[in-house]
Amino acid sequence: MRAVCVFCGSSPGAQPVYRSIAIELGRELVARDLTLVYGGGNVGLMGILADAVLEAGGRAIGVIPRALLEREVGHRGLTELHVVRSMHERKALMAELSDAFLALPGGFGTFEELCEVITWAQLGIHAKPCGVLNAAGYYDPLLALFDRAVDERFVRAEHRAIVRVASSPRAILDELATARVPIVAKWIDRSES
Repeated sequence: MRAVCVFCGSSPGAQPVYRSIAIELGRELVARDLTLVYGGGNVGLMGILADAVLEAGGRAIGVIPRALLEREVGHRGLTELHVVRSMHERKALMAELSDAFLALPGGFGTFEELCEVITWAQLGIHAKPCGVLNAAGYYDPLLALFDRAVDERFVRAEHRAIVRVASSPRAILDELATARVPIVAKWIDRSES
């Protein structure tokens, strides 16, 4: 694993722990000689994380659509900043540049990005580890929904296991470093559909 894509909020969130965990993650990435790949913003947890990586002497690669860059939310001090035409291009390039995916707290965009890369792993489009840094239990409700999807037979237990979870940067990066995405058919009871 050389580069980790981190999805996170463009706001700092209500609790100081979110800022602290983003800074701690940035430093841990650098300590492990891992490159940060992220959405390219200079606002919220995105900016806090990128600044922590850069201040620790690490590499931070941003990918941002031109429309967001023009609203002056693009981080101008990154190692690399790729400007793309659309959100779709952004996500595709972030995936291409990364060896693993990780979500910090965030909003709809973070949820969507996380669920998309999990789905890609489920479908065999990639075999890259996916994880959640569950700071202050932020993701507990979403993880409970994932578990319910297994109980209700919409998701295989093997696919639910794609999502690695830890509450500290060190622990989640350890999880991602050893995770293997299962190769299992997506469909449950296909003959019944």
